[in-house]
Amino acid sequence: MNALAWDSVVDAFDVERFMADVRRTGAAWLIFTIGQNSGYYAAPNAVLDQLAGPGHAARRDLVGEIAARARRACRKFIAYLPVEVRGQPAEMRRAFGWDDAEDTDQAEFQRRYTAFMRAYALRYGDLLDGWWLDGAYDWPALRRRYLQTDRYLAAARAGNPAAAVAFNDGSFCVGSDRPVSADQDYLAGETEALVGGKVRFGRAADAPLLDPVTHQPQPPSGCLWHALIPIDAPWAHVGEAGEMEPPLYATADLATVVRDFKAAGGAVTFNVGVFREGGLGEATVAQLADLARQLSARRG
Repeated sequence: MNALAWDSVVDAFDVERFMADVRRTGAAWLIFTIGQNSGYYAAPNAVLDQLAGPGHAARRDLVGEIAARARRACRKFIAYLPVEVRGQPAEMRRAFGWDDAEDTDQAEFQRRYTAFMRAYALRYGDLLDGWWLDGAYDWPALRRRYLQTDRYLAAARAGNPAAAVAFNDGSFCVGSDRPVSADQDYLAGETEALVGGKVRFGRAADAPLLDPVTHQPQPPSGCLWHALIPIDAPWAHVGEAGEMEPPLYATADLATVVRDFKAAGGAVTFNVGVFREGGLGEATVAQLADLARQLSARRG
């Protein structure tokens, strides 16, 4: 990837097609990735330009376009970023001040990176309803001793003090039921598998299944139950442009997990593959539309 190629990718993303598919699913909110480990981001950022030079942040504000369309469609918009850059190219680790040493407080990195986050929060203001902050598991010393969650929360809420924030430490994937920060608003809830409509609590095939209503201990007051579950492409679409990985679960299983988490006052996000050109898999969209109709009929 380079700046020219990256801009061509972002410019080619069909927002209308993407949002039409999102609307058909009946989803009430949308989590969209600003950037992760490539060193490139899907929206302009002046702080990033200062740190790494121009070209790593797209000239098109794809994230802003999606956030604005989500608002018009009465959907909440949640941004995805990691809290670290360990997996990024060396030039980006240097730009953000990441220290590759095994045991370091990463103070300079956190100062630079949260300024970068804050620029996005200010750019989008109240269009940004929340954040799902990944990677609090990726470097244990950072998470356990040095992660300045207050600094991240302040940056995340700079443009919207009511923005809901979650930090992901692997969550249900690693059998964790505790928030990373006492001040986060909802559990990241990352999981890798459903079994009979129940979240698998851990990675082992025989790991226990999670029932949020009866599970002990419950999350602290003010932190909601939430699950994030891949239901077609496992975390990323890797197939041909016209063919998305097929749905993994029966619609009845999706309905079960939604009802379980809603019964506990929580929520469920389904992670689905997105084509590079924009849009979702037709079979997945049809399944989620059917799920929305079933859940609506049950409420009625």
